[in-house]
Amino acid sequence: MSFDKLKVKADLKQGDLLNSLSLVCSLSVDRDGEYLATAGVNKKIKVFEYNSILSENQDIHFPLVEIPTRSKISSICWNRYIKSQIASSNFEGVVQVWDVTQSQVSMQMREHESRVWSVDFSADPTLLASGSDDGSVKLWNINQAIIFFVYGYLTEGSSIGTIKTKANVCCVQFPCHSSNFLAYGSADHRVYYYDIRNLRTPLCTLIGHKKTVSNIKFIDSTTLVSSSTDNTLKLWDLTDTTSQVLDRSLQSFSGHVNVKNFVGLSVSEGYIATGSETNEVFIYHKAFPMPALSYKFNTTDPISGNETDDDEQFISSVCWHARSSTLVAANSMGYIKVLEMV
Repeated sequence: MSFDKLKVKADLKQGDLLNSLSLVCSLSVDRDGEYLATAGVNKKIKVFEYNSILSENQDIHFPLVEIPTRSKISSICWNRYIKSQIASSNFEGVVQVWDVTQSQVSMQMREHESRVWSVDFSADPTLLASGSDDGSVKLWNINQAIIFFVYGYLTEGSSIGTIKTKANVCCVQFPCHSSNFLAYGSADHRVYYYDIRNLRTPLCTLIGHKKTVSNIKFIDSTTLVSSSTDNTLKLWDLTDTTSQVLDRSLQSFSGHVNVKNFVGLSVSEGYIATGSETNEVFIYHKAFPMPALSYKFNTTDPISGNETDDDEQFISSVCWHARSSTLVAANSMGYIKVLEMV
């Protein structure tokens, strides 16, 4: 099926958009596509009912849940099995697990020594990974949190494994259907792929980017896409890990601009979405190096209502909606749009 353009399906209109601290660092849709969570520098995790965002007759969309946090949030991730559970990482180096129905934290982990950029739940709903500026990836068993939370205690979690590296860790990711493997992207320009049953040495190191690897996503259990501030995305085949260094990617994608910011990365059914520092969303198909589609966010002046082209803004997060042709994207001004490939 071919698509011609990205069309705006809905605008998520929030009441606090004029707040200068509105950059959205992370978007996450739950496993059933029912709820959208947003978080960023405004120190709030907001959960919206997805279908209500699509309702055209609302002037402002109010979240179902709004959780204030003590620090700016860098990343959020829904648990793939425990529907009410979301993990977050923050600029202070704390990893937290939240019970959304209770609007409160059920577990927090403070072992990282500086900002945590990324968290991800594995296929095992009790296993969580985090990656930090302190050069470490940590693995957490959140089972103890569930037990303690039943009795009303907040528990401090301790890690069950650590990968120590010399460079900042910018992103961590488990494959969709496995809890034994983990990849992370690093400021040393590389991606590392591990069997977490042996944390001493990576199965494979992926070399090819010229700058920091800011984001990674598994397209399937053995195919990975990486995003870097060298203006490229790269596609990697992990089926053969006998060679411990992989220095040739399957494909390199370029067309978007990314030299300094986290611009988001999301995959669905062979399509790869990323942001750009031109305030545009770009869609690639895994088979082709050039963009298939793009959409530019224009900034609406709050006083005049006119749309203006603002070169200072960039796309800060993207997230496909539940294996569909619909994408949620946010920019550095806090504008959030639902875009559909048509």
